[in-house]
Amino acid sequence: MSIVIQYILYLAILVIFAIPFGAYIKKVMEGEKTFLSKILTPCENVIYKVMRIDKEEQMNWKKYVASVFIFSGIGFLFLFLLQLLQGVLPGNPQGVSGVKWDLSFNTAVSFITNTNWQSYTGESTLSYLTQAVGLTVQNFVSAATGMAVLFALIRGFTRVKTDGLGSFWVDMVRIVVHILLPLNLVLSLLLVGGGVIQNLKGAQTVSLVEPIAVSAEGEWIENAVIDLEHGTVTVDGEVVEDAEIVTEQFVPMGPAASQIAVKQTGTNGGGYTGVNSAHPLENPNAFTNLLEMISILLIPASLCFTFGNAVKNKKQGTAIFIAMFICLVLALASITVSEQLGTPQLSQSGNVDISMEHQAGGNMEGKEARFGIAASSAWSAFTTAASNGSVNAMHDSYTPLGGMVTMLLMQLGEVIFGGVGCGLYGMMAFVILTVFIAGLLVGRTPEFLGKKIEPYEMKWVVIVCLAAPVTILVGSGIAALVPEVADSLHNSGAHGFSELLYTYSSCGANNGSAFAGFHADTVFLNISLGIVMLVARFLPIVGTLAIAGSLAEKKKIATTAGTLSTTNAMFVFLLIFVILLVGALSFFPALALGPIAEFFSQVM
Repeated sequence: MSIVIQYILYLAILVIFAIPFGAYIKKVMEGEKTFLSKILTPCENVIYKVMRIDKEEQMNWKKYVASVFIFSGIGFLFLFLLQLLQGVLPGNPQGVSGVKWDLSFNTAVSFITNTNWQSYTGESTLSYLTQAVGLTVQNFVSAATGMAVLFALIRGFTRVKTDGLGSFWVDMVRIVVHILLPLNLVLSLLLVGGGVIQNLKGAQTVSLVEPIAVSAEGEWIENAVIDLEHGTVTVDGEVVEDAEIVTEQFVPMGPAASQIAVKQTGTNGGGYTGVNSAHPLENPNAFTNLLEMISILLIPASLCFTFGNAVKNKKQGTAIFIAMFICLVLALASITVSEQLGTPQLSQSGNVDISMEHQAGGNMEGKEARFGIAASSAWSAFTTAASNGSVNAMHDSYTPLGGMVTMLLMQLGEVIFGGVGCGLYGMMAFVILTVFIAGLLVGRTPEFLGKKIEPYEMKWVVIVCLAAPVTILVGSGIAALVPEVADSLHNSGAHGFSELLYTYSSCGANNGSAFAGFHADTVFLNISLGIVMLVARFLPIVGTLAIAGSLAEKKKIATTAGTLSTTNAMFVFLLIFVILLVGALSFFPALALGPIAEFFSQVM
C-alpha cells in the first residue's frame, strides 16, 4: 500500500504542475503576455535584432524543414569539432585529450537528436568546456527544436487556407528564452540546494575510509583480508595473486546541476557522470530524486494541455493526456510487480529474502539502496516513456519482464508522453491513424479537428508511425550479424540479445538509456547507432511538417452529428489499442527472442 501511495503522490504532483504550465506555454507561443514578459520579452527582442530575425515571417513547411536541418547541421558540426579539439582548448582542468572521430560523431549526433546516447564516461572523457558549451547548449536547442515542430503542426490544425506555419527561428527563441531558461534556472538552484555539485573545480582524489581489494580484471574481491603493511590480499588464508589494493577514490567535480536540470526537463537524459542519476553527486537524496523524476515528464505532460488550449478544444488535449497516462500507469504497475516479485532464482533455497517485511524486498540488484524498488521502477517507467534516458538504476539488472516493459515503451515510438514536442507530434500521427481506421469502419471520410484526413496525410502518417520500428529492427538485425557486436555484449543468450535490442530501441526512440552491460564504443556501433538516431529523429520531423503544411491549406469542416468524437472514452480506448497493436505487431518476434525467452528459461 505504501508503494501505491508513493506512486499516486508522484502522478498527482505531475498533473498539478502540468495543467498551469501547459497554459503558460500556450501563451508564450502565441505571443501573449505572461508574468515573466516584462523581464524576458526585451531579451527576446534583442535576439531578434542581433540575429536579424523577422518576427512576422511565415514559413511554408518546406522552408521550416530546411531551417530545422540547417540549424541541426550547424550544431552537429560545432559539437563534433569541439570534441576533437578539446585537448587544446581551455576549460579543461583535468587535461583530457580530444575524443576519437567515431565517438565524436556518435555523441554529436546523439545530442542534436535529443537522444543523449553515451558510449563514454562523461566525467573522464569530456572537458568542462565540452560539457557546458557543447552538451548543455544542445540540451536546450534540441529540446526546443522538437517543441517548435509541434507548434508548426498545431498551426496546421488551427490555420485555414494558408501555407504559413510560423517562423522556426521565432519559435526557437521563444521556447528557449521564455520556457526552458527560466524553468531550468529554478530547477538548477533547487538541485544545488539539494546537494548536487555545481562548481568549476577539477576532479578530487580522496582517501577511502576502508580500503578494498580488486582482481587484475578490476572486480571486487569478496571476503578479502587486506594487509596494507605488506601489500597482500588473502581470502580464507590464501594469498590472491595480482590483487590490487585500492585506498583512494576518484570524485568528479564541475558544473553538474545546470546540465542535470535541462537533461531532465528537455528529455535529454545524458548524465554528467557515467552512471547518470544513480551517482550520489548527481542525485544525492529523495528530494533531488523527486525533483529530477517529476521534471522528466513535466513538459511532455504539459504540452497535452497546451495542445487543447491552442486548438480551442480542451477536451481533445485531455483525451490525449488520458491515453498517455493510462499507458504509463499500466507500464509502471508491470515494472513494479515484476521487480517486487523478483525471479525464482533469487528466492531459490531461501538464499535471498525477497519479502517486503522491514526491507525493500524483491529484486534489488542494480538498484540504489537510497531509492529502492519503488522509486527505481517509477524512474525507469518515466524515463523510457518520456524518451528521456536518464536512469537511477541499471536496467540491465531488471527482471526479464521488467526490462521488457522499459524496452516496449521506447519501441512504441516514444509516444507515451515521449520527448518534448516530438512525443506529442508522434502521438498525433497515431491519433490521425486511429481516426482514419475508425472512419473506414463506419464508411465516412476521416476528419480531425475540422480538417479532412486524405491520402496525402495518411502516407506521411504511416512514415511517422513506422520510422522508429523500421530503424530499430533493421539496425539491430544488421548488428546481430557483426562479430564485433557480439564481442561487445556482457551476456550471452537471450539476455545478450536483449542488450543489443535495447540499444537500438533506445537510439531509434531517441531515448539514450542502455542495458548497462553493453560496451558500445566501437567504430561500427558508433556509426550505425548514429545513423539510426538521425533517421529516427529527422524522418518523422519531415513527415510531421508535411502533414502540417497540407492541413494548413485545407478549409475547416463544420462538426455534424455524424462526426466521429475524438474526445470520448471509446476513442481513447481505440487510440491505446492502435498504439499497442502497432508495437506488438512490430516487435513481438524480437521480444520473443530476448526478454520473453529469458523469462521462460527462468520459470521452466
